[in-house]
Amino acid sequence: MRIGYFDCWSGVSGDMILGALVDAGLELERLQAAISGLGVPGIQLAAEQMKRGAFVGTKVHVRTEEQGHSHRRLPDIEAILDRANLPEPVRADARRIFRRLAEAEATVHGTTPDRIHFHEVGALDALADVVGAAWGIRQLGLARIHVSPINLGSGFIQAAHGKMPVPAPGTAALLTGVPAYGSEIPVELTTPTGAAILTTLAATYGPMPAMTIRRVAYGAGHHDLKEQPNLLRLIIGELSGDLDRDQVTVLEATIDDMNPQFFEPLMDRLFEAGALDVFLSPVIMKKSRPGTTLTVLAEPAIADQLAALILTHSSTFGVRAHTATRWKLFRDLITVSTTHGSVRVKRGWSGDRITILSPEYEDCRRVSQATGVPIQAIYDEARQAAARAQGAGSAGVPWDPEA
Repeated sequence: MRIGYFDCWSGVSGDMILGALVDAGLELERLQAAISGLGVPGIQLAAEQMKRGAFVGTKVHVRTEEQGHSHRRLPDIEAILDRANLPEPVRADARRIFRRLAEAEATVHGTTPDRIHFHEVGALDALADVVGAAWGIRQLGLARIHVSPINLGSGFIQAAHGKMPVPAPGTAALLTGVPAYGSEIPVELTTPTGAAILTTLAATYGPMPAMTIRRVAYGAGHHDLKEQPNLLRLIIGELSGDLDRDQVTVLEATIDDMNPQFFEPLMDRLFEAGALDVFLSPVIMKKSRPGTTLTVLAEPAIADQLAALILTHSSTFGVRAHTATRWKLFRDLITVSTTHGSVRVKRGWSGDRITILSPEYEDCRRVSQATGVPIQAIYDEARQAAARAQGAGSAGVPWDPEA
């Protein structure tokens, strides 16, 4: 499985992503042709090798004839994408990225996504960044995208709504649940467009996964920083083996003197604190007393915290722990359209084969409650739609780079 790891040690922006993709071998002429498929005149791309500190990366310039701030709304962007002469998976990815942008902005402005006026991110250069990234990732055959913790920089920016601290409110909303950090570099290192692209397309965040490295590419940022090279690194490689593997801590407590109704709030607390899984098993204890074994799977880093929760919110006097190895299917999550609404579907990969398609229960239930259609019918239709979309990775990324 070919994957891409975006190392955002100097942040990320839309043009840095394009630069990294071109540096990795994406042909600029074909990228220009894809952008022209939007049917919007006046968008021109240029690329050059540019030094940042002591290192060289590719800088992609997006030039447009548009003047001043754009005031497009999400429906305007979606209309452009609907008319675009682009593969449907690319249009779908771009829609998801702009929808995520709109939802983040709506959260901070207290309104709905369709009422948000895109300013900088609604401009044609941002549209080119988003579509170019979605198309380019597919062309390079990257089945999954992984992202490092993201450097945000610091200081203030002057935006359409006035002076704002870094990260901008929309960027901060986009990064909810994503590993990120501020730094002493007094520049906005991560833009809303860059954050939206990666947080929409990413399968995981954290250290670079084990892989056989095939290519290392660099996208150059706008500023030439004195503190460090302003580069976005893209590492492309092949995952080793057909299965993913990691280590988890297994916590257990066997309990025979607690009101069974109290297990539910304990399980809720454990999940809220980050437990990977929590389950109960009936057991027969000494003197033939019926009891319950509480089992919790946890990331090793938070095992102590979860053990403390068990000791605080149950009647047990102790918690056992051991480390276990997990073999896992590689997995991703896509959103499919059904005749009744959108549903997310989890897919399990073994090597380059999809072996499991599992529609998200909560999505199916939501659509069923809203429409009155039986949940089984929604589940079946979502699964069929996901089967038709086979060949796409976490962001809908095809295995066939010509797709």
